[in-house]
Amino acid sequence: MMEDAGQKLKQVRERLGLTYREVEEYSTRVAQVRNSEEFIIALSRLSDIENKRTVPSLFRLYSLCVIYRLDFNEVLAWYGISLANQPADAALLPLSRTHRVNFQPSEAGEIQVPMALDPGVDPSRTVFLSRFIQKWGKLPLMLLNHVDLRIQAYGYIGTEDWSMHPIIPPGSLVVIDQSKRRVLNSGWTTEFDRPIYFLEHRDGYVCSWCTLKDSHLSLHPHPSSLKDPEVYLYPKEIEVIGQVTFAATTLDPSVRRRSNS
Repeated sequence: MMEDAGQKLKQVRERLGLTYREVEEYSTRVAQVRNSEEFIIALSRLSDIENKRTVPSLFRLYSLCVIYRLDFNEVLAWYGISLANQPADAALLPLSRTHRVNFQPSEAGEIQVPMALDPGVDPSRTVFLSRFIQKWGKLPLMLLNHVDLRIQAYGYIGTEDWSMHPIIPPGSLVVIDQSKRRVLNSGWTTEFDRPIYFLEHRDGYVCSWCTLKDSHLSLHPHPSSLKDPEVYLYPKEIEVIGQVTFAATTLDPSVRRRSNS
């Protein structure tokens, strides 16, 4: 990608009918306005940028974009730098301290996400949310660089469903990976590593740890939920929709308060 950047800049300059000397002159004007000689593009430097794959400084690249009327982000992409990748790349580099993320939305594209639900949805019950979405909105793709949207579905944990509390409290919105339907009986070291599944049975939906033995699927709620395990014939009585991969929950303690009934 980078090896073509200089030639692309050259093609733009030639389409505009600009000479090396004119580019140098115009960049000098930019430097005067910005009060910095870093913005000046000398003739020899421009030749190296176009023909020798020399990477321009940020200041010179800015001058070229101003002179050629090019979008700065687009030209960065010519050099193999996409600002849309910042959030995803940053997620690969963990920082020990809690911090604010200041990446700004880019124009890298958008996808449709659920914004409004069927008003008939009972918030006290766990539901397969994808079936009740009435309105969709747009979300920048930059926030979902590592998510395959083709296999995602949504679920809502009812306000009276304490099965996986406190890992997934009542009122949580969960993202379900429908490609991960095989129940794993081992392979984790802590309860946070253990896969959580979203399932459908005769009475509705449930979110739970699972164990599959022969044709019997056991649901194991979190011990803090004070709920008993349940066993179903699989796949006759219960279906595994997928594995829960993300959960968004409220921090309002009133929503998490157990009903006295």
